[in-house]
Amino acid sequence: MKRPFERRRRHTVSLKPLYTRADTEGLAHLDSLPGEAPFVRGPYTSMYTGRRWTIRQYAGYAQAADTNLAFRTALAEGAQGLSVAFDLPTQRGYDSDDPQVAADVGVTGVAIDTVEDMARLFADIALERTSVSMTMNGAVLPVLAAFIVVAEERGVAAAQLTGTIQNDILKEFITRNTCIFAPEPSLRIAADVVEYLASHAPRFHALSVSGYHFQEAGADPVLELALTMADARAYVLTLVERGMGADDVCEHISFFFGVGTDFYAEIAKLRAARLVWSTLAAQCGARSARARALRMHCQTSGWSLTAQKPLNNVVRTTVEALAAVFGGTQSLHTNAYDEALALPCAASARVARDTQLVLQHETGICDVIDPWAGSYMMESLTADIAARVHALLGEIDGQGGIVGAIRSGWVRERLDRCALEVQAQIESGERAIVGVNGYRQEDDVPDESGAARGPGLGAAQVARHQARRIAGVKAKRDAGRVGAALRALEQAARDGAGNLLALTIECMRARATVGECTRALEAVWPRHTVALQVGAGAYHDALSDDPAWRAACDAVARVGAAFGRRPRVLMTKLGQDGHDRGARVVAAALTDAGFDVVASPLFAPAADVCSQAIAAQADVIGVSSLSGAHGALVLELLEQLRIRGAAMPVVVGGNLDGESTRILQAAGVAACFPVGSSVSDIVSGLARISGHLDPARLHDVGTASLP
Repeated sequence: MKRPFERRRRHTVSLKPLYTRADTEGLAHLDSLPGEAPFVRGPYTSMYTGRRWTIRQYAGYAQAADTNLAFRTALAEGAQGLSVAFDLPTQRGYDSDDPQVAADVGVTGVAIDTVEDMARLFADIALERTSVSMTMNGAVLPVLAAFIVVAEERGVAAAQLTGTIQNDILKEFITRNTCIFAPEPSLRIAADVVEYLASHAPRFHALSVSGYHFQEAGADPVLELALTMADARAYVLTLVERGMGADDVCEHISFFFGVGTDFYAEIAKLRAARLVWSTLAAQCGARSARARALRMHCQTSGWSLTAQKPLNNVVRTTVEALAAVFGGTQSLHTNAYDEALALPCAASARVARDTQLVLQHETGICDVIDPWAGSYMMESLTADIAARVHALLGEIDGQGGIVGAIRSGWVRERLDRCALEVQAQIESGERAIVGVNGYRQEDDVPDESGAARGPGLGAAQVARHQARRIAGVKAKRDAGRVGAALRALEQAARDGAGNLLALTIECMRARATVGECTRALEAVWPRHTVALQVGAGAYHDALSDDPAWRAACDAVARVGAAFGRRPRVLMTKLGQDGHDRGARVVAAALTDAGFDVVASPLFAPAADVCSQAIAAQADVIGVSSLSGAHGALVLELLEQLRIRGAAMPVVVGGNLDGESTRILQAAGVAACFPVGSSVSDIVSGLARISGHLDPARLHDVGTASLP
């Protein structure tokens, strides 16, 4: 094999080595201007020459007071807007004192249970002057309601609030999986939020349709745009059917895209997004320029960050930020270099913000509007991506729209195909990742300075603090008022009448908790269950010439010959972490290598996973985690296995730092595979562990065809 850095870079979209005038002949958008349909060159006439993009800081640290300090520091150091990262229990509508989510409290963001928590989160921050974005979907009603109540109790009217609530529930059924209810009631909730904010908070974007998470799940630029636009169209049509005008709906929608390292393709993607949306909005009945002009927030890719040589991430993020700016974003969050290891430390967050400040003030890139206009390559690539997006939208229509495409499995199959192809390219060296599969020294190890935080450390303490705060709020409130407000919310859900956000605001005024509001709705709409999908991948073809892959497959075959059957792995994700790209990629590799892979449902408790593993007669349990709560959760799983006398080895893969690995292995975990581990190493490791044989004995077992 050639060494990775000798190979030509594999792009996410097709690029030619040379472009000429012939590539732009007949392109209808070539003579368009910024601020004019079809808005390829930007939604505003002056773009950055009149106003630079907003530097937005995304953060969430355990307790509200911690995050408030980070927010105030960010604003003092140049941030112009705030984005809130909530912890997983909050996102999934649980209170922090609920025992089933204890390990996840405050781990991946800030825990918000009450209006008082929200007040602490924004203490000493002028809400009438600060743009606030909230990444909230499943529990959008109580969380947004708490924010509105905090503002009004400070004398800030809803009409004065600026910012965005994500409220993009459809993508949760495809990627992050933090949905709470089934698609149909979830769409009703999203629509009620849009209607309420359009009437009461017109400066606050009620929908931020997200392509970012599709990219993180593996989508290439074309699939990312197609899924995003299909979701947006579904929201518009739903709201128009409810009586809202298409212009009013589209004017209150913004978009959120991820930006990766494929520089040219990412710029073209953002330009193509505006081109496609201008057409789709018009097809839905929108006529005003503001309705047809797509406005976007961008975030640099989290998936592209590596734990190996993390300072290289500064370069990756800078390139991605530059692509977002050249693509015409209205606001931008730049990831910190240590986020592949943990939540960013103060120093890395400052570098991330300063990256944008340098771009804004030292480079001169804000002086020219859309400098790529007229480029043979860029204009051709923009048009090509837009045409391919329209073609994919046609395929989605053939599935009965995006909800039908979700239910049929079409969306999942397309995402899996993209993710597995990319991973196979990385494994084969066709796609080079500097410091991971190329230009890597044997002594390279993750640099955990400033970022290493033990797995789940502090979650129990935060949960105890939050439980005391919840108890304090409940002790002071009028129980009768709370009960009446919650019953009214439940009845509205049951009857289909009344605006659910307006009713939830009444609940939060009475000091109901996030969990209580969610349970009122659960009485009508049971929680939606999500399965971890597994299937075959693309590794046999991509890695057929790779000695390490062949050796790994041979090892699995030898175990199978010794067992008289395929070795069996139970794949699981414990706790509230719904990001399943890594688990699906590894499961596909194990299947290709000859394992029988069984998957547990997402969000299954340790006791249920233990029962399923025993019933399935699994040879090894593989736990995938990106949330940082794996310490407590894996310890609980090990304890359940011990209680039931199941001598079943457990391996853990995902976002693991050195301290996590040490803690887990000391507790009895058989092996740990941090992000960046090759699938060949994972397959070989699981073959050895599941076979309960040392390498010497395994070598003596003859290979045979597996049944």
